[in-house]
Amino acid sequence: MEIKNCVAMITGGASGMGAATAKLLSTLGAQVALLDVNKDAVQKIADELNGCAIHCDVTSPESVEKAITETTNRLGAARIIVNCAGIVHGRRMINREGPMPLDEFRRVIEVNLIGTFNVMRLATASLSTLSTVNDTGERGVIINTASVAAFEGQIGQTAYSASKGGIVGMTLPAAREGAQFGIRVMTIAPGLVDTPMFAKISDEARAALAVSVPFPQRLAKPDEFAMLVRQIIENPMLNGSVIRLDGALRMQPK
Repeated sequence: MEIKNCVAMITGGASGMGAATAKLLSTLGAQVALLDVNKDAVQKIADELNGCAIHCDVTSPESVEKAITETTNRLGAARIIVNCAGIVHGRRMINREGPMPLDEFRRVIEVNLIGTFNVMRLATASLSTLSTVNDTGERGVIINTASVAAFEGQIGQTAYSASKGGIVGMTLPAAREGAQFGIRVMTIAPGLVDTPMFAKISDEARAALAVSVPFPQRLAKPDEFAMLVRQIIENPMLNGSVIRLDGALRMQPK
């Protein structure tokens, strides 16, 4: 599918991989709607790109429905959906303070997994009503974000790994369901990406993380995530699969 003149709706667009994706797609001629709970940060990125900033809570059906409607009214119907919204979490099931509060686990699942599904189901409903864009009958593409933690979760990542593993598990059945409408569904599973999450760690800790990546021995760049998003959009045979973006990293259990 061609990116130029398409409308792209990106959740988690205020920073990191979401912002990098919005910037790349904008330079390729797409009109971008950036969705995020951080109003000020997402507005700043949208202003840079002459895009559309929309306050959105991905866990809320009403909020996502409103965001899709606002995107359509301001830019046109989105044919490219990129789900980058998510939260990180690290806590053992049980530690000195006792068992992990169930609400902590529930919150991670709510944002990362249910939030992704919420956007995906409503975006699919919108996409299914659009005309096709090429001779293959394609109407649009949905790209979700998982993590290598879905496969090799570390100690303290039970909640996070469960949420990302759920996204991996949804990919193929969602693609099969979307096929009748000409909608592709793909998932990217990044490894260690140099996002704001890592901004507060020391240089020593950053170097130790970089060494754990076989090649190249560094954290991935958000721009490299965006590059893969571009390839998925443009290559019509990429559908129903999960692509690791990790430099051959395999997380160790610690």
